[in-house]
Amino acid sequence: MTLQTHLLAKAANQARGLAIDAVHACSSGHLGLPLGAADLGAVLFGHALLHNPERPRWINRDRFVLSAGHGSMFLYGWLHLSGYDLPLEQVKKFRVLGSTTPGHPEFHETPGVEATTGPLGQGIGNAVGMAVAGQMAAARFNTAAHPIIDYHVVCLAGDGCMQEGVAMEACSFAGHQKLDNLILIYDANEVTLDAMADRTQSENTAIRFKSIGWDVQTVDGHDMAAFLKAFTKAKKTKTGKPQLIIAKTIIGKGIAEVQGTAKGHGEGGAKFAATARAAWGLPPDQHFFVSDDVRAYFDGHKQRLVRTCNKWSKSYRAWREANPDRAALLDSASAENAPKAAALLEKIPVFPADAKLASRAAGRDVLQPLAAALPLLIGGSADLYGSTLNYIAADKDFDASNRTGRNVRFGIREHGMAAIANGIAYDGLFRPTIATFLVFADYSRPAMRIAALAKLPVVYIYTHDSIGVGEDGPTHQPVETIAGLRVIPGLDVIRPADPEETAGAFAASLERVDGPTLLALTRQALPNLNDIPVATRRAGVLKGAYIALKETAALTHILIGTGSELQLALAAAKTLGAGVRVVSMPCTQRFDRQTAEYRESVLPLSCRKRVAVEAGVTVLWYKYVGLDGKVVGVDRFGLSAPAPIAYQELGVTTDAVVAAAQSL
Repeated sequence: MTLQTHLLAKAANQARGLAIDAVHACSSGHLGLPLGAADLGAVLFGHALLHNPERPRWINRDRFVLSAGHGSMFLYGWLHLSGYDLPLEQVKKFRVLGSTTPGHPEFHETPGVEATTGPLGQGIGNAVGMAVAGQMAAARFNTAAHPIIDYHVVCLAGDGCMQEGVAMEACSFAGHQKLDNLILIYDANEVTLDAMADRTQSENTAIRFKSIGWDVQTVDGHDMAAFLKAFTKAKKTKTGKPQLIIAKTIIGKGIAEVQGTAKGHGEGGAKFAATARAAWGLPPDQHFFVSDDVRAYFDGHKQRLVRTCNKWSKSYRAWREANPDRAALLDSASAENAPKAAALLEKIPVFPADAKLASRAAGRDVLQPLAAALPLLIGGSADLYGSTLNYIAADKDFDASNRTGRNVRFGIREHGMAAIANGIAYDGLFRPTIATFLVFADYSRPAMRIAALAKLPVVYIYTHDSIGVGEDGPTHQPVETIAGLRVIPGLDVIRPADPEETAGAFAASLERVDGPTLLALTRQALPNLNDIPVATRRAGVLKGAYIALKETAALTHILIGTGSELQLALAAAKTLGAGVRVVSMPCTQRFDRQTAEYRESVLPLSCRKRVAVEAGVTVLWYKYVGLDGKVVGVDRFGLSAPAPIAYQELGVTTDAVVAAAQSL
């Protein structure tokens, strides 16, 4: 089909009008990208992207990710024109409470939005993750007769995204992995929020990307024919390299008073709406205007896209009939078919009674049968497989020569790894698990926060979880990290106390499909807590907390332990006497979701003499021990010494728990 340049130029100006009217209506928002990149949007959504507005999650659609999410009216305008379930009334309610057009695009809220990209640069990492998922899917599901997966991932990013470190981590990974189904469009308008971009950057982006394994083209972003030519080449090129299109644009294009300047970034240009709209040929008395011929064009284009999708569907049905095993595997990826924890626990052999393992080592042993049972489970590590022990032993590495590999070597790129994992989770076919040391959660936390916000079922297998790291010292002892992660809404943080609780933790994390889970695992060996039945330990983790040792006399004290410190609470109970209950609380978030009746059965309000023990900061534990209780923990940074000495020196001991209880 020939590019309808005249009509699409008209559509671009009307998309600009939608943006300026929406921003003007709420006196809030960002006009720079929606105006400056409108010509790119016209080509993408009016001609070049393969998608189906009637089936927003069609498996073989091209994925479009707006990394520069502040320019959300760009995406909303084009989704509306394309015929997604985003009516004009919602565009008019831009940034209004309860609308499907929030300030930044949000996954699950707006049809056609592929990702909650949030902070700048995240979307680039998400797009890389989607490209990984696309390569994995093509390798597993395509056949010579029916290549059902051949989509591209297209990401639009600006100078701010390109400056963020997470973006460069992800781009370096993409170049090394030869992700040639990835197209990154750099909206190079040479402006950042505060000033012209040359105040903060001077690198040659084309040379930089070529050096890390990308193909690069540079075009005038307002020349539709030139951009389409570059985009078509990027889609068809089979060089084994991801593609970068540097599109030179004018920020805020069309508002003469601010275009091409930092003032064009935000809503400042909205006050010039009348003159801008007149220059774009929009009627002065009709806001949110779309002409009949533009409507007709996009309606016709939508029908062409639907026909293409329907043609694919015929091939897909034939593929299902010819490949029932592959079809069943694909079906298993749906949330409705997510595994139940009880079934997963049946796959995990019971550990020997005399087992004494670091929970990271127990995790290694738990992971293998789970990976065998869940073929779409994948794992990655930030150059730490030898320490995090999360390598899927029966499989091989994912790389350009083996797209079916389930082990992804991310290199020392914790932030990029987490953003890429989000992209894999957004895509929805594969279940990503990633690993590093817990203290490096601070390097991946922004992407972890977005995973929680977007309810992505990413699993973080983060090891070396406490002062038990020992000799590595305070820089590697995450005394404050667990508490910092627990306050992220929607993130489950599980610290298992022994090998069997570790089995429960993995099952809990893989059963969950409405948010991420972090498993905090030890470096030091933990004894199997055989006084507690295996079934009690495993099932107890699923509820977040359970009675590990029940009192045999009138209840006087409750000791709460978590992770490696549960053994201290159990030992203290032997000294304190028959009226002491010990509660294991590996996951506060899961416990808080239980019924009031269950919570009362574990922590009865009538017992106010409570002590919690954890080798970390104490502040959050007062929620469970109350102002009458005490917490044994570490409210300072750690020290370099063997783990037993570190525990003793920092006061996290059985004696300290006993003393705290006796002082109540």
